[in-house]
Amino acid sequence: MKDLLENNLGFMGAGDSYEEANIAIVGFPMDFTVSFRPGTRMGPRQIRSVSEGIEEYSYYQDKDLVNASYYDCGDVRLPFGNVQESLERIYQVAKQLIKDDKFPVSLGGEHLVTYPVLKAFGEKYQDLVVIQFDAHADLREDYLGEPHSHATVMSKACQLFGGKNIYQLGIRSGTREEFQFAKENTNLYFEQVLEPIEGIVQAVKNRPVYITIDIDVVDPAFAPGTGTPEAGGCSSKELIHAMLGLKNLNVVGFDVVEVSPIFDVGDCTSLLAAKLVREAMLAFGT
Repeated sequence: MKDLLENNLGFMGAGDSYEEANIAIVGFPMDFTVSFRPGTRMGPRQIRSVSEGIEEYSYYQDKDLVNASYYDCGDVRLPFGNVQESLERIYQVAKQLIKDDKFPVSLGGEHLVTYPVLKAFGEKYQDLVVIQFDAHADLREDYLGEPHSHATVMSKACQLFGGKNIYQLGIRSGTREEFQFAKENTNLYFEQVLEPIEGIVQAVKNRPVYITIDIDVVDPAFAPGTGTPEAGGCSSKELIHAMLGLKNLNVVGFDVVEVSPIFDVGDCTSLLAAKLVREAMLAFGT
């Protein structure tokens, strides 16, 4: 796995031993298939950089990263423009992390990077539940004829695990066909982020869960630093509380994707992502 990774700025407080860590942070700096504004390849680096600006202590959970065991693996070394090879490398790294019994925390990068991680998890958990926070349905079979796109990632998740195991929160953008597909096949909550949490927890119970957060689920007033901003989203506060509402589930992996620093204002989007990573590690990885 080491030959596929390159060092980057470490997340705040990360330890220096992969073997002893329970949590493994890894960056996927890829934005080869974005449909609007590129730049998410810089997301992992900036999330790490601004993490120094937040506290290690979480008042929400009364927990501290000082008591967490986590290691920052760096970024996967990706060949620019080669989507297939990039996805294969991400898959191989995710597979190794799972084999080593780590809790993976992935930093995107475009949302397509979630697909090879889910593929790796699917080899261990055939009944995996995927909880998606996102502005976009991402249920297209292809985008302009290309099946590998950040607009197709949840369609691929449906193929892996079945649509009824996919929970989509905050969705407010998609084609007519995507919404029709979701109505018939997935659990899509139009615009809702906090409201469905209690029901999802009851439905999922002890099954393995993967949480993927596309930062554009948040209204661009709170998180402008993303490639496909979509008005009408939730607040940062609502997203944090929604994610923490899942803390009693059997969460086996987590990612935050689509942070595009070049469109950010005062690093507020990257800071939100860093805070979500902190809360996720404390809620699910400890």
